[in-house]
This record gives sequence, C-alpha cells and structure tokens, in this order.
Amino acid sequence: MDPQNAPRAKLDAIVVPNGRPPVYLKQAIDAAVRLGAHLLLLCSLRANANNAAIQARRAGARVTAIDVRRLPAWGIPAFETDQLLSRSREHHRKVDTSLKRNLGLSIAALAGWKRILFLDDDIELPDLEDLGVAAGALGEHAVVGLENGGMPDNSVVCHALRDIGVDQATFIGGGALAVGEDAFDSFFPNIYNEDWFFLLDGMGLRPSAVTGLATQKPYDPYRDADRARGEELGDTLAEGVFGLLDRGLGLNEADEKYWRGFLPDRRQIIKHTVERVESSTIESAQKARMIVALKAAIGRSYLIEPELCVKYLQAWQVDNVRWRDHMSKSRHDVVSFEDALVSLGIDPSRIHWGVEHRIRNGAKRRSNESRPSVRA
Repeated sequence: MDPQNAPRAKLDAIVVPNGRPPVYLKQAIDAAVRLGAHLLLLCSLRANANNAAIQARRAGARVTAIDVRRLPAWGIPAFETDQLLSRSREHHRKVDTSLKRNLGLSIAALAGWKRILFLDDDIELPDLEDLGVAAGALGEHAVVGLENGGMPDNSVVCHALRDIGVDQATFIGGGALAVGEDAFDSFFPNIYNEDWFFLLDGMGLRPSAVTGLATQKPYDPYRDADRARGEELGDTLAEGVFGLLDRGLGLNEADEKYWRGFLPDRRQIIKHTVERVESSTIESAQKARMIVALKAAIGRSYLIEPELCVKYLQAWQVDNVRWRDHMSKSRHDVVSFEDALVSLGIDPSRIHWGVEHRIRNGAKRRSNESRPSVRA
C-alpha cells in the first residue's frame, strides 16, 4: 500500500497487552499522545497497572490501565479450545496474551470504538504517521498490519531454517495490528500463532493489508527449549491450515487423512534442519542451543495426533460462533467507555485512570440474565 496517497483516519484506541515494566511503554504512550487515541493498558506479569497509568498520564496521554488478573469469569466466554487443551499437560498454554487481546475487543465493542490498534510492548514504531494510514485502510480491509522490519516474528523452527539459509517469509501479526469493527467478531485463541487464527473468518482469510513499518526488539529464540515445545502445536496447526488455503482448499479438507500426511512431513523438515545445523559453521554454543530447541520441537510433535488437530479445529469453529454471540450482545450494551468496564464486571480497584476519573456508582451494571450463557 502506497502511504503517500493513502487515506488516513483516527484511531479510537491503542490496546497494549502489557507484561513488562513501564519503560517499555514509551512507544505506545508517544503514539497515543500524538494521535489523541485512548491508551488501554491490560497489565499482568511484570507490569504494574498503577505505575503504567502514572507514566502515561505524566506524558499527557488519556490512559486507562487495568490489572487483568482475577477477572470475573463471565467477562470473556469460555472456549472449547481452552477446555480441549487443558486436558493435556503437554499442550496447555499458561500465557494471557490472548485473554488480553480478547478483553480489548470486548471493551472496544462495548465502548463503541470503530478502529483500534493492538501494539505489543516490545514493538517500536519508526514513523507514527504510519498509524493514521493503517487506520485509514480499515475502510477497505478488516485488519491492517504494520510490516515487521526488526527481529522476525517467527517460530523457533522458522528461525532455525532462516539461520541455515532457508528463506522464511513473515506474516502480519498481532504485535502491531490495526483492527476495524468488522473484525471484532473474530477472537484470539490461546495457542501459538493466535494472530493467524484471528485473521481467519472461519473458512478463509479476512481482507487484510500491510502498510508502514514496526520493529520487533531482538530476542534469543533458542534460550529456552520450552519455547519450542510451547509453539509446536500452534505452529503445526497454522502451517497446516494456511498450507491448505495457499492451495485454494478449505478447512473442510483438514481431516485426519490430511494430518496423517502433514505431521510426518513436518517432523522430517525439523529433522533435516537439525542435520543442516550440525554440519553448519554456526558458532558451537549457538549451534548446541539450536539443536536442543529443535529436538524439543520434534519431541512435542510426536505428541500431536491427527485426531487432536481435527478436534482442535472443530472446537475453534464452535468458539467462533460463541464469540460472535458474545460480541453481538456486547454491541447492544453500548453506553460509554466507563460503563463498558462495569458491564464486564471489572473490579474498580483494578482500574487505574490517567486522569482524575472514577466509575460512577450509578453506572449501569449487567444483570445475571444478560451475562454470556457460558461461564468460564
């Protein structure tokens, strides 16, 4: 997309799934101040909602920081995909990035926002004008990603392939992603490559575009072999699904027969990568970390059965329906941003404002009857 002649629009909010200290929020704060967007910080892990709100307020941002720990069970619907993976110690994923992004979508729908930007706290933005272009492109596209010009946002396996000289493409991801209200009815499942699944509408890829530039800060993908283990199921499913789409086929083709052919091919690719790494001139310590990580990925792959792949995609499609129903109810409840937080049952003590603000006692509360029928 040519940014010179592209239409521009205003972002209603910048949503940051914040897990790092406030110093990592500089880019998001600067962008919110520059664009006049509401800065919504969803905090956990090493992030402190109160400190984050104070830093943003000092910079002049209109900010709300929320401690997302111990959210009410009915704020976000329970997902079949979560229940499926929770039965398995190997595939259960104990991260909350998807929860934060889904909460951001729920708040956006309740608050009546039309255009939001998901921005991870390890992303840098060389030119903030790119955000106006991305927001403007939401008139024709459901989502618009900023091109990653820094550390490639790939899996451990893809990083290893790149390090031995195999060309690896990158795809738009949730780290710097503008989302229009037409895509609010999609959700982020709690699995690696959750942003790839978000871009699917249940059968195919949503209309999407790429513009501008974002920079992922460097990290060592081989530092902990658990990273490769945790990525393998999501990487396998996403690569398998998008492989079908690339061939003009649909998700109905992702049956057990398909996965019985795909999984051995996947494992063979990783094994061949290990052999290439072993014979390479890569520095010995780095080579050792790479091999350990790749073997961890293979080990986890052998715990992935074709039946699990089919069950996961079936559960994901059920979750799509459940999420659309949840968001349909949310849109009917639109009153104000403050009421959106009350409606989701967020404890006011966990909300930190960037201005002198407080949820009024008379704000409309969602009754038990209007809560989602499925409880987490």
